[in-house]
Amino acid sequence: MKLKQGQKLLFIGDSITDCDRAKPEGEGLFGALGNGYVSLVSAFLTSTYPELGIRVVNKGISGNTVRNLKERWQADVEDQKPDWLSIMIGINDVWRQYDTPFIKEKHVYIDEYMETLSNLVKETKPNVEGLVLMTPYYIEPNPADWMRKSMDQYGAVVRQVAEENNCYFIDTQAVFNHVLENLYPASLAWDRVHPNESGHLLLARAFLNEIGFSWDKGIGEQ
Repeated sequence: MKLKQGQKLLFIGDSITDCDRAKPEGEGLFGALGNGYVSLVSAFLTSTYPELGIRVVNKGISGNTVRNLKERWQADVEDQKPDWLSIMIGINDVWRQYDTPFIKEKHVYIDEYMETLSNLVKETKPNVEGLVLMTPYYIEPNPADWMRKSMDQYGAVVRQVAEENNCYFIDTQAVFNHVLENLYPASLAWDRVHPNESGHLLLARAFLNEIGFSWDKGIGEQ
């Protein structure tokens, strides 16, 4: 696995990352990591690689856009000094254009999204050992759906930023698309955005696969 002993892994994003995590510090006991994919990643790492003692921190905040991440980047990322950083942002950047179409000051259009995400990655990449970029997604199998089409465009931006900065990359839309070949969207997310346990497990598995997690490692093995 790519993570090393004693490293800090920090996740930042919106409600999909947040999932009712503890505020202001999303780490520790009593569900502090929330009830989503971040807590699942932590549980898998702790149970399978207890000898590494990986420290997981959740800095997701519900409703955030990349604009919000920029505003809190110093306190929630740089001051935390993580060894590994995972960013998943963009759903609200797209969603606000569709659920509040006339409140344009809340919209983060694709040019601003690309510039902001790229700048954050460029300034942070030299300070971390690993940086993982996860695309936004929409749990809708029809690529012609208006919001799904926009989300794919923002996902393409994430891919481009990852390639330009040599980051790890996870296409979360592709992860959901595979399952949607056999399941209706409502079986994973009532609003096609906030996934249930199965959806969060898909995200956790995709992340763990990207960092080289061994699914064959037995309990007690080194």
